[in-house]
Amino acid sequence: MKPGSLTSPVLFRTITMELNLKKPLAFFDIEATGLSIIKDRIVELYILKVNPNGTKESNTWLINPDYPISEEAEQIHGYSNDSLKDKPTFKQVAKEISKFLHNCDLAGYNAIKFDVPMLVEEFLRADIDFDIKKRRLIDVQNIFMKMEQRTLSAAYRFYLQKELQDAHGAEADAMATYEILKAQLDKYENTTFTDKKGTASIPVKNDMDALHEFSSHHRNADLIGQIIFNENDEEVINFGKHKGKKVEEVLKVEPSYYNWVMNSDFPLFTKNLLTNIKLKMKLQ
Repeated sequence: MKPGSLTSPVLFRTITMELNLKKPLAFFDIEATGLSIIKDRIVELYILKVNPNGTKESNTWLINPDYPISEEAEQIHGYSNDSLKDKPTFKQVAKEISKFLHNCDLAGYNAIKFDVPMLVEEFLRADIDFDIKKRRLIDVQNIFMKMEQRTLSAAYRFYLQKELQDAHGAEADAMATYEILKAQLDKYENTTFTDKKGTASIPVKNDMDALHEFSSHHRNADLIGQIIFNENDEEVINFGKHKGKKVEEVLKVEPSYYNWVMNSDFPLFTKNLLTNIKLKMKLQ
């Protein structure tokens, strides 16, 4: 269960364009105990890895979250704590998952806001150094919403000429995301996009750097966009009373802000980032 997830069985139309890859691209989808990136846990993870030579590998992990599954989430994905009690915890399979994702860029549907931050939080809790900085992040939902500005229910009808049917599952969602991205590359080849500033470009092209750039609303410094980069590559707070201010300036004027973040419900990744900025300031 996650916000903005695909909700259809795998229904495909013929796609002619294949992905132009320089490194593996992992399409993945998460089912979780709830919607909180900080508190909730993964119960199912499916990964479809597409290699530069066109071959594909896939794997599914069912995980004992060791955390209560919300009633709403159970009704959607069908997993209960009892049904997963004999499955391994994420920590027990974290090395295996990290190895499967070695050198992969990441792609998903609503992945930048939900799947990627939740996956990284799980790796941090398992003491696995999962380096996200060198990975391109491609969000098929952002491409769809920017180019068509329609609801998710229209995605299959528009791209695959099929009606949505209720079917929640990580494998179906990830496979569908893979097919939609290829359909987007077909449809938007040589299509001009004009952003809010009036700048025109052709952003949807068979190039992972271009798709990574177009998938992002901001250049996030953390994974959920609470700290972003400005035009000078400086970390800027993107929420609350200090929104728009540089992190270093806030920490200088209000040192207690650091402790507030450390003691509040922020993702570990965000807390680690703030700590690194604070340590960098001491060395200056």
